[in-house]
Amino acid sequence: MKRFNKVVSVVVASAMVMAMAGCGSDANNGSADTYKIGGIGPTTGGAAAYGLAVQNAAQLAVDEINAAGGVNGYKLELNFQDDELDAEKSVNAYNTLKDWGAQIILGSVTSGCCIAVTDKTKADNMFQLTPSGSAVACTQYENNFRVCFSDPAQGAASAQYIGENGLASKVAIIYDSSDTYSTGIYESFVNGAASQPFEIVTEEAFTADSKTDFSVQLQKAQDAGADLVFLPIYYQEASLILTQANGMGYAPKFFGVDGMDGILTGVDNFDKSLAEGVMLLTPFAADATDDLTVKFVTSYQEKFGEIPNQFAADAYDGVYALKAALEKSGVKPSDSVSDICEGLKAAFVEISIDGLTGAGIVWDAAGEPNKAPKAVIIENGAYKAM
Repeated sequence: MKRFNKVVSVVVASAMVMAMAGCGSDANNGSADTYKIGGIGPTTGGAAAYGLAVQNAAQLAVDEINAAGGVNGYKLELNFQDDELDAEKSVNAYNTLKDWGAQIILGSVTSGCCIAVTDKTKADNMFQLTPSGSAVACTQYENNFRVCFSDPAQGAASAQYIGENGLASKVAIIYDSSDTYSTGIYESFVNGAASQPFEIVTEEAFTADSKTDFSVQLQKAQDAGADLVFLPIYYQEASLILTQANGMGYAPKFFGVDGMDGILTGVDNFDKSLAEGVMLLTPFAADATDDLTVKFVTSYQEKFGEIPNQFAADAYDGVYALKAALEKSGVKPSDSVSDICEGLKAAFVEISIDGLTGAGIVWDAAGEPNKAPKAVIIENGAYKAM
């Protein structure tokens, strides 16, 4: 009988310890003096130019903030995980970061992966800020915010920019119908073009299974007399389109969006001279002469050996936006993940930051930023503000 009571006592005590540990985990996944930020994005594979840019710039911002005294006296710590542009691996990365004690998520970098993670952060009520996930569903929950423009905003702004600046009279579109990012921008571009002084003459799609040969799409654009080809796609496919257009003697203007950023650095064996004259909508121009951009570009180039792209700028602004929101909210690293999330949600709609990607950037309760779009053109192998 004594032996039975002893066993019961051990079981009850163990259950109490586990319950207390569980409560402790919910109450505080961090440490007393450090905010733990988990980053997710592709640092290997075909989209590594995006993920590495975000990782590098985020770490640069974290280091600067810590060197300047931190956030309300507390430090920031960044742990960045590779998702290889795979949604399932992005969720695995989130689980790894959760085990590490992440209190805030910066990511994921790409839309499909970001959407997969939103269900997890929603369930845990963890604040999620994506620097570059532009699909509408990336901010589908109240705890999801972004730094970049949404797909509809990019498409509509591109149509407006092309029309208002008289860049073309006939436009062809080549897009990836199997990709949420690409189709979202394509659809909003078509809607926006209806009020602009140019004609869309061809709308040609490809899929993930047919993204190496673009001869049919390019031939239709050429036959229709398109003097500009709009490419709401990623830089890997864009590099093939530029190469194949050159091979067939077709030389229209090419206009892309943020997915094009990386074409100068992310494609092996690509003749970068073929990108001369390519334009893309972006909120960041590395050759801008304002003090913040000059400081950022210089620091980034010294540390990582290359010119930062838009993804880097969005990530850098994202970390500084988190700093401003953490300061505004007054939440502490010892607070629960949920309490930190609630504090950041309330603070984000009240802060305004002067960042690399815009002056006076503000956010609405839907997680969307408000800032002015810009465009750049590739000249002499570098991005130049238009």
